[in-house]
Amino acid sequence: MKRIINIALVSTIMFNLGNWAVAADVPLNKIAKKDKDEKIHIVEPEKTKKINLKRQKKQNIENAKTKQETSKEAEGMYETKFPTINSKIEYTDMNGEVTLVDCIKLAITHNPTIMSAISNSEIYKSRIGQAWSNYFPTISAGVNYSRNDMFMTMSNAYMRNMSQKYNMYYMPQISADLLLFDFGKTKALADTAKRTFEASRYDAETSIELVIYNVKVAYYNLVFAEIQKTVYEDTVKDFELQLKQAKAQYQIGRKAKIDVTTAKYNLGNAKVNLIKAKNTLELAAAELANAVGIPELENVILKDKLNTKKYDVNFKDLLATAEASRPALLSAKKQMNAAEMNVRSAKRAFTPDLSAFGSYNQGGRQIDADYGYQFGVQLNYTALNLMLLKKQVDEANATYKKAVADYEQQRQNVYLEVKSAYISLLNSHDSLDVSKLALQQAKERQYQAFRRYQVGLGDAIEFKDAENSYLNAQLDYYSNLLNYNINAAELERVIGAPIKESEIDL
Repeated sequence: MKRIINIALVSTIMFNLGNWAVAADVPLNKIAKKDKDEKIHIVEPEKTKKINLKRQKKQNIENAKTKQETSKEAEGMYETKFPTINSKIEYTDMNGEVTLVDCIKLAITHNPTIMSAISNSEIYKSRIGQAWSNYFPTISAGVNYSRNDMFMTMSNAYMRNMSQKYNMYYMPQISADLLLFDFGKTKALADTAKRTFEASRYDAETSIELVIYNVKVAYYNLVFAEIQKTVYEDTVKDFELQLKQAKAQYQIGRKAKIDVTTAKYNLGNAKVNLIKAKNTLELAAAELANAVGIPELENVILKDKLNTKKYDVNFKDLLATAEASRPALLSAKKQMNAAEMNVRSAKRAFTPDLSAFGSYNQGGRQIDADYGYQFGVQLNYTALNLMLLKKQVDEANATYKKAVADYEQQRQNVYLEVKSAYISLLNSHDSLDVSKLALQQAKERQYQAFRRYQVGLGDAIEFKDAENSYLNAQLDYYSNLLNYNINAAELERVIGAPIKESEIDL
């Protein structure tokens, strides 16, 4: 055993020495040279092409025309459920001041998401005509020229007597095929395409309502950001006044220097919060501009404030409205109908086609030497594969079952979304009552603390606590009011229709 182990160790050492020797035979400069020779391939930037001004102008005109057409389409979809709008409104005519309705009008015209959704529905609309095109005649035309050298087995004397030893033919031809009846296959395809197009229209409505919802949320957030900035500005003013009072009372010996230091510290924190509020305001303005689709909208002045009217809502009515108006649910229903018609189309693939055909030929050794024609009617199967057709029917049935399940899932999702939005709206409404009362109490406490400090009865800590409580109460109240408006916008989105406001103030 010991001998075997020794032999194995010697073999291992010899093998490693051999590898080392082979590696040593390769000079280091060759390795470095090999690495140096390897080229690093960098993607070169595209060369700047010369701009064709005429082509660019033509493209800009076509884009403007498309934008105008899609705007009209969006208006038609929007006006079925919402107030009449005028998409011709321009940002330059607003003098830098916009309302929420103005922003919605601008988004209908300028937001590229809406243009994309409507153009997508036009794609499906064209497929309806493509399906019916099976009943249009198929025309083909062509011309043929051929020269055939004859194979001669005669004697040379006979060949000399022949004026021509080859044949030439001119064969212009035109033919047409027309489908007369295919036992409903084309109609089934057209019906399927029509339902798919209708589903895409509802998808476009969903995109429009989502854009409107995003505009509302961005508008409300910008209003809240302005309110938040004002609140922090008032807080800075209060702490500046407290600092003046602390300095004055310290100079006459009524307050210790720590009150001055504390007032400076509180003022510094308030200024930091104000800087953050200004940054938040800038970001909210950029988000509104992005939601509308106009970058210049970033510097506008908002005319509207957060709504303080109570919404009159009832869950059963909201659910009924959603089942009748929610575009996503209606789209799922149309897709289910399209899948059902696709089953019918797959089954009718087993039927033959009845078609007519005709052709006309003219030609010969001269272009007008002779003519011929043919016409007829035929009943035939085209590439009949029973196994393939059977599996296509199975696929259509499975697709229909999936569409039914998807519709049911969408219906349940609508119920959940309406319920969730309804509860959120009620919660934000109830929270408003509590936060409004808390705001009144915090304001009274802040005023009392300010007066106490002014006459020398209160201290800096009491004033700071009262001021922060008032600040938080203001932000809490306006935050609940913001949530109330956003929840109302969400409820309108999930039911696919506007909700009514009452005359009751919150």
